[in-house]
Amino acid sequence: MGAIVHDSDGRLLLVRRSNPPGEGMWSIPGGRVESGEADEAAVTREVAEETGLSVTVGRLVGSVERPAPDGIFAIFDFECQVTSGVLRAGDDASDVAWVDSATLATLPTVDGLLGALSDWNCLPRA
Repeated sequence: MGAIVHDSDGRLLLVRRSNPPGEGMWSIPGGRVESGEADEAAVTREVAEETGLSVTVGRLVGSVERPAPDGIFAIFDFECQVTSGVLRAGDDASDVAWVDSATLATLPTVDGLLGALSDWNCLPRA
């Protein structure tokens, strides 16, 4: 599961992954769904663990498939709105940032991120 979060200035919330897959690369916050966990609960938990922010989960924006060690990861990305918290890197993130379009263009991102965000009209609006 992944979270697509924009702030009031139109910047996009990204995390730099501290573990494989994507170690050292920037991506949207997200991760695995635990056994018995609903998608929305997983997104809320992952965002809090990685960024320190609480979110309300909105609509499903899109999905992608990525290679996994034992098959394929099916990743569902949801639009989210921050409700509270203080931005800080935590859990599987070595850094976290609100990024505008110019900054995003300079960052090493996980494979397929920019294409998916562009296709879904979810790139930073600033």
